[in-house]
Amino acid sequence: MCSQPILEVTDVTRHYASGRRWPLGSASRVHAVDGVSFTLGERETLGLVGESGCGKSTLGRMLVALDRPTSGTIRYRGEDIHRLSPAGLKALRRKIQIVLQDPYTSLDPRMTVGDIVAEPLAVHGEGTPAERRRRTRELFELIGLNPDHVNRYPHEFSGGQRQRIGIARALALGPEIVICDEPVSALDVSVQAQVLNLLADLQEQLNLSYVFIAHDLTVVRQISHRVAVMYLGKVIEVGPEGAVYGQPRHPYTQALLSSAPPTDPDMAREQEVIMLNGDPPSPAEPPSGCRFRTRCWKAEEVCAVHEPALVEGVTSGHQTACHFAPAVSVQESD
Repeated sequence: MCSQPILEVTDVTRHYASGRRWPLGSASRVHAVDGVSFTLGERETLGLVGESGCGKSTLGRMLVALDRPTSGTIRYRGEDIHRLSPAGLKALRRKIQIVLQDPYTSLDPRMTVGDIVAEPLAVHGEGTPAERRRRTRELFELIGLNPDHVNRYPHEFSGGQRQRIGIARALALGPEIVICDEPVSALDVSVQAQVLNLLADLQEQLNLSYVFIAHDLTVVRQISHRVAVMYLGKVIEVGPEGAVYGQPRHPYTQALLSSAPPTDPDMAREQEVIMLNGDPPSPAEPPSGCRFRTRCWKAEEVCAVHEPALVEGVTSGHQTACHFAPAVSVQESD
């Protein structure tokens, strides 16, 4: 895996107007994404994890230029993707593609699956109709489906097969980056494993980079080289997969991991689950200072006054935004 950044996200925010409050009539704003920064290397998978509503999918849409940031920059190979001309944006579609969450609604039921996979090729004027049909059959073989089934319709396939078709559509133009927005959350556990294995094989074969968005910590760990944890629009911990899962430094990450069921039954009996108080605050009215402080058992007055910055700990590349993150974890100090 090469560490050369292919995608650079710097201080990206996305705020939405949410109407007017009664009775004053002042407009409120939803802070969906609020100052997120990270890089993605070539042939790397960055897992983006957090509770529903934390801004993961909004960020994913901005990475493929389906939504525009309120501020900040997203650069693909040094070029700001949101300053591209229409022609430049069309060219970008070849390099950055997305796999959507629900395989039952992301495929047009009126089109054959072969036409669905070939559509990006037709839009970009790639090849003759015969060449596009040949490319479609090649993609079906690549994702493990029978090429003779290209004339069938989406309803004739299972959920896992439909998601494979969505992956084939994303790969049609030969992208370098694929944004996977909860690609296995609607699938059975056994099918999830098959799709995750497929994504790993495709990354190896095609030298792909992934941003893998999910709320399931177990799924993210299986496929990610690095993991970024989001809470209420902000990245609060990011680092190598082994460091984030083995030595979590932020209280929110510790709580998430404590609630994930371990694979070892003996560990399940010993594991202490951290119960968080209340629900996440509204992104329209985020708390001052640290946004997690209203649910954090370590919170003190400084947490309400000063927002903690992402600071690197002992492990290289392992950053945490917490005033009370341990300088050395228990595992590291043993």
